[in-house]
Amino acid sequence: MSEGDLTAVWLTVKLASLTTVLLLLICTPLAWWLARTRSRWKGPIGAIVTLPLVLPPAVLGFYLLVLMGPEGPVGRLTQALGLGLLPFTFAGLVVASIIYSLPFVAQPLQQAFEAIGDRPLEAAATLRAGPWDTFFTVVLPLARPGFITASVLGFAHTVGEFGVILMIGGNIPGQTQVLSMAIYNHVEAMDYASAHWLAGGMLAFSFLVLLLVNHFKPGGRPARHG
Repeated sequence: MSEGDLTAVWLTVKLASLTTVLLLLICTPLAWWLARTRSRWKGPIGAIVTLPLVLPPAVLGFYLLVLMGPEGPVGRLTQALGLGLLPFTFAGLVVASIIYSLPFVAQPLQQAFEAIGDRPLEAAATLRAGPWDTFFTVVLPLARPGFITASVLGFAHTVGEFGVILMIGGNIPGQTQVLSMAIYNHVEAMDYASAHWLAGGMLAFSFLVLLLVNHFKPGGRPARHG
């Protein structure tokens, strides 16, 4: 691999890691609320969280570009704060990736929280455990497989981004040129050998992701005998 390819791999890992950590921080309280609330806002907010699953990446990227551009509300805010504009920067990629990968982290966490049920929480309450104590000592351990699945899916989905990356980050070597863009460049230049190396690595990575996700699904662990 060339130095440019190695830089693209590093940027991709950096982007996916940071996005996954931030999504876990954002989605944990959000998923807990969605799993427990009976509010009439659960449906609309759940739909907003799920929207990136069905929205074409180019459409999502276009509206993010408008919002974060010089005339958009987010763009005006970042300029007023002295942060400049987010499009075509690594920070812009992080923001776009968080929004695009949101359902891949929020949904596994919500499902894990819903699967816990009320009985463990009621048992903790009878022992006079407070809400925070209950969450960290009861909920989090029981929801551990959901957290692992959410982390793996969030990381993998960010690694595979293309349309949103192209719209928000462009294709700037060393700044916003991630792995998917590097593969696109090699194919466009008809350098299929380099494209095979990078695409083959992503194929192997995707296979490992599926193995991990299936392993941590309920009932996905192999049975133990003896």
